[in-house]
Amino acid sequence: MPTNKILILFAHPLYEKSQAHLQMVKHLPKNDAITFHDLYECYPEFNIDIEKEQELLKEHNIIVWQHPMYWYSAPPILKQWIDLVLEYKWAYGTSGTALQGKFVFQAITTGGRKENYCDTGKDRFTIYELLDPFNQTAQVCQMHYLPPYVIHGTFKMEKADYQKAGEAYGQLIAYMLENEIKPSEFKDLLYLNDWFEKKK
Repeated sequence: MPTNKILILFAHPLYEKSQAHLQMVKHLPKNDAITFHDLYECYPEFNIDIEKEQELLKEHNIIVWQHPMYWYSAPPILKQWIDLVLEYKWAYGTSGTALQGKFVFQAITTGGRKENYCDTGKDRFTIYELLDPFNQTAQVCQMHYLPPYVIHGTFKMEKADYQKAGEAYGQLIAYMLENEIKPSEFKDLLYLNDWFEKKK
């Protein structure tokens, strides 16, 4: 039996045009302990079923926000999901402990190169810094926020590069499904990629 149950909350408004995310999704392990949940497909009018989403969260202990980086943040439906689903007295507040102790991280793609994301690069901040609002959201909900898993430079990739990136992501998810995750292992890491490289 798998050690963990993983919920992948997928948010991409142009999924059919994304070679990177198509390969990432294609290479996800086929396992009943993994739930792939396409938010744009389920809620094209943004009418999110709060109760359904909260039930999904309760059933899983690792949550993945998978999305492209849109203007240094996430596509709008993920913000809508956070605003509506993570309710006061359910996800946070004195009696809001439904997500306490669960793990969450972002699996994202950027068109720009990795070198751009630093204080001397053209994007000025690290990916980890740019995702701080999501980190803080997780902290308020008493979740363990892990560093992001990032595929950089998708605008310049060839077909083989997309496939290789998708395979690597699938391997990460497979590893996390079967192994105990310890929060202490991620201290001072900016990328989940680096942590997984050491686990291979």
